[in-house]
Amino acid sequence: QVQLVESGGGLVQAGGSLRLSCAASGRTFITYAMGWFRQAPGKERAIVATVTWSGGTKYYADSVKGRFSISRDNAKNTVYLQMNNLKPEDTAIYYCAVKSGYYSDSVVYTGARDYDYWGQGTQVTVSS
Repeated sequence: QVQLVESGGGLVQAGGSLRLSCAASGRTFITYAMGWFRQAPGKERAIVATVTWSGGTKYYADSVKGRFSISRDNAKNTVYLQMNNLKPEDTAIYYCAVKSGYYSDSVVYTGARDYDYWGQGTQVTVSS
């Protein structure tokens, strides 16, 4: 069974930073991409950032460009999300997700339905 465990969430003041980590474990699977999604109350789950596992192609939602940075450690099956200059509107539950399979590395998948495995989520709260 695939397990994704997020860590690093918490409470931070506006303008501060947090670093989220997500480690995948359990049964062996082929990773095409790992990404971060977030869901705030009353809103749909939406992409934050994603990175392909082989080529490292990255995508960021417009709302986080220039502030967030996604990175990966393939050997550790771990993906990170460095979040800087946090804003109250970043408050949400952040979910780590894995898209499994063989795909062209140039293709970026940004929909929640494109991903196969999910973590439990970690709360990020940004106060003003």
